[in-house]
Parts: sequence; structure tokens; C-alpha cells
Amino acid sequence: MQTNETYDDHVIRLFLMAASIWGIVGMTIGTYAGAQLAWPALNFDIPWLTFSRLRPDHTFGVIFAFGGSALIGTCYYVIQRTGHTRLAFPRLANLTFWGWQLACVLTMITVPLGYTQSKEYAEAEWPIDLLITVVWVAIGVVFFGTLARRRIQHIYVAAWYYGAFIIAVGLLHVVNNLVVPVSLTKSYPIYSGVVDAMVQWWYGHNAVAFFLTAGFLGMMYYFVPRQAQQPLWSYRFSIVNFWALISVYMWAGSHHLMYSALPDWVQGVGMVFSLVLLMPSWGSAANGLFTFNGSWQRVKNDPAAKFMVLALVFYAASTFEGSMMAIKTVNALSHDTDWTIAHVHSGSIGWVAMITIGSLYAMAPRVLGREAMHSHGAMEAHFWLHTTGVLLYVLSMWAAGVTEGLMWRATNPDGSLVYPFIDSLMTIRPLYVVRALGGVFMVTGMLCMAWNLWHTAADARRSPVRPVPVPEPAHDSPVAAAAAG
Repeated sequence: MQTNETYDDHVIRLFLMAASIWGIVGMTIGTYAGAQLAWPALNFDIPWLTFSRLRPDHTFGVIFAFGGSALIGTCYYVIQRTGHTRLAFPRLANLTFWGWQLACVLTMITVPLGYTQSKEYAEAEWPIDLLITVVWVAIGVVFFGTLARRRIQHIYVAAWYYGAFIIAVGLLHVVNNLVVPVSLTKSYPIYSGVVDAMVQWWYGHNAVAFFLTAGFLGMMYYFVPRQAQQPLWSYRFSIVNFWALISVYMWAGSHHLMYSALPDWVQGVGMVFSLVLLMPSWGSAANGLFTFNGSWQRVKNDPAAKFMVLALVFYAASTFEGSMMAIKTVNALSHDTDWTIAHVHSGSIGWVAMITIGSLYAMAPRVLGREAMHSHGAMEAHFWLHTTGVLLYVLSMWAAGVTEGLMWRATNPDGSLVYPFIDSLMTIRPLYVVRALGGVFMVTGMLCMAWNLWHTAADARRSPVRPVPVPEPAHDSPVAAAAAG
């Protein structure tokens, strides 16, 4: 049975297209910046093309522009489907799209020009931070407004994760960006010294926790059962993992500051909570993978499902690696090396990008009114291009990091260093070339995706998109909540 209402998918289509464009932009900048480590002359002695300017542009472009657009679009999609209701405040929802894109464009332009707070994942200056705050509050109003008008009493677990993502990221953003402006383009934080470092990595690691983990787990918990075409392996387990994850993750940020001026006991707390964090992380990865039990044939034939399964494998691997790297003795080897870069990208382009791409491929035909994507072959090509790129990137940087760590700590009997620092750079230079090649593979894959989405949308324009009717809920259960889409 259906109501006379239809889902509001217009703003979702906008975020879908924005995510595909930002994915190309962010990954292209990252590939170019990474190539400069192998061929330094690529900066052409232009200040805004130097690695130090482009690297934060890359991280913002991939995390907040690409990942953020995908998260906001999918959260608007999921909350409608799991609540059997239309999106609340549609005009405000459209404003969140344009406000978010404006904030992303302004940040991507100003940071390379040198207007920056110089804080990891929080480089934008205060006027842009104010814009982000307003937009984020509006996103929360739309999301929770839609949640309040749901027709199914039960709140499906994906909405729990999206809700936590919205609330926690808003809190983190405001607290970390409390500054004293001295001009339109310059400000100073209200914190100083070690306190500033503690606040920054409370923010920085919890940006990983609630932006790069909780939000994308919400994506996973909706789209994996949909793509497997069977119920979640254990719904109760997903709730346990939710509370465990958000309770533990908040206290792990200090593992970024091992062997620093931070009090030793704070470093120890970060290490302990990082180890405990492995349990809910692996629990969510296992729940997603076990959902495909009895449905592995779909993985063989469905590129979107391939992306999702491999994303969960990378999630399990990168969370295990992150917990191990938080152990002080391991951190003594990995700290400040490319091993950390390998770990971060195993999580970001392995887990985050792949679950995003799989979810966008699953969602796109539905919001564009098509039976399937324009080209199945292009989806397959994208999967293999991206997978090849990720493996080249992660393996090369893991090898580079271990090599650096071992060379830096090698000493002669008299305590002097065996290797000058330049020797380690020359040793790992070929691995930087391999990393750049991996980036080329991933950017090529994103171009395939953009081409495929464009032609799918063109197919939809030739036969107008028919709005999807909102079904009348047959009964109130988690399965019923997740089934309408």
C-alpha cells in the first residue's frame, strides 16, 4: 500500500553529482601532491602549488567535499526510506546543499593561498567555519525533523549512526574552532601549547570517529543489506556495536601525540582505549560481511556489492592496524613515517571511499528513476582500477614507512646514526613513484564513475524521472524500516 506522497530525491541527486565531482578533484590534487615527493620540480616554484599548500587541500577535498557530500546525500536518502516519510523542510535541505558546496569551494581556494588556521582537518579560517556551523545546524534540523515525522516508530540503526555523526561533528567543529579573529583572514585559537594539541587531536581523531567512521557505518548498515537483498546478519549486534563505538572512540585521540609533551598518563589512556576500540570496529565489519552469507553470488555479479565487501575488509584491516600502532613500542617505529600514511589511506581510500562508491552506485539508479546504471562494464572497470590503485598506494607506503623507521633508528656502537636522513629519502623514492601510479589508477576510476553517472542521468532525462511513492508501513520492525527503498 502506498500513500499519495513521494520521496524528495531532488536534493539527493544534487549531492550525488557533487560527490562524484569532488571525488575527482580531491583525488587529483592528492595524486599531484604525492607525485611532488618523487619529482619535487612539479611545484614549479609556485607557492600555492607546493606540497605544504596542496596536501591540506587534498584532505579537505576528499574528506569533507567528497565524503561530506556523499554522507549528507545518503543520510537524506536513508532517513526518508527507513521512516517511510518525506524529507522535512525541503527548501532548507536545498540550502544545505548550496551552503555546503560554497563552504567547500571557499576552503579549497583559500587554503592554497595561505589563509589557514594550520590545524589538521580544520584548516579553514573563521568566516568559513561560521558558514559551516550554520549549514551543519541546518542539516541537523532537516535530519531530525524528518526523523520526528517518521511513520515507523522504530529508528533503524543506520539512522542512529547518522544522528551521532551529525551531533558529534557539530560539537567537535565548534569546540576546536573557538578562536579570536584579528582580521577577516586571520585568527588565533583560544587554547595554547599542550592544551591546543589535546583539543586539536580530540577533534582530529574524533573527526575520524564520527565523520569517517560513524557516518559511513550508517551508510553501510543501510546499503549492505539492501545490496545483499537479505536482512542484516545481527540487528542486536549492530546496536551493541553502536554504543560501544561511540563510548570508546572519544578517548582515543591522544594516541596521535605519543612521545610528545603531552602527559604520559594521557598518552597511556589513548593507547588503552585504542586497543579496546578494536572490538566494536571488528564487530561492525563482521556484521556487514556476514550479511552476505548465502548471497555471495551477488558479489560476483554486482560491482556495487564488490565495493562494499572490499570496503569492509579494509575497515577490519585498518582498524586492527590503527589499534596496533597506538601501542607505544610499535608507535616508536611508525611515528612520523609513511607507515602512518599507509594506515590513513587504507582507512580512507580503502574503507571510506569504497563503501561510498558502492553506496552511490546502489542509490543512483533509484534516485534517477532507472533500473540500473548506464554501464555495468564501467562499474566493473572502476572497481578494478580503484582496487589496484589502493593496493599500490597502501603497500608502497607501508614498505616505505617500515624502511624509514628501521633506517632512522639504526645506530653505530658509539650512538651515531648509521644512515643520514637523505639516504632514507633516496631509498624510498621509487616507492613514491609507485604511490603516484596508484593515485592515477584511482582518479581514472573516479572519471569512469562520473561518466557513468552522467549517462545514467542523461538516460533518465530522456524518460522523465518518476518520483518514488512513500509506502504505507505494513508493520513496525527493523526489517520493515529498512525494506522500503
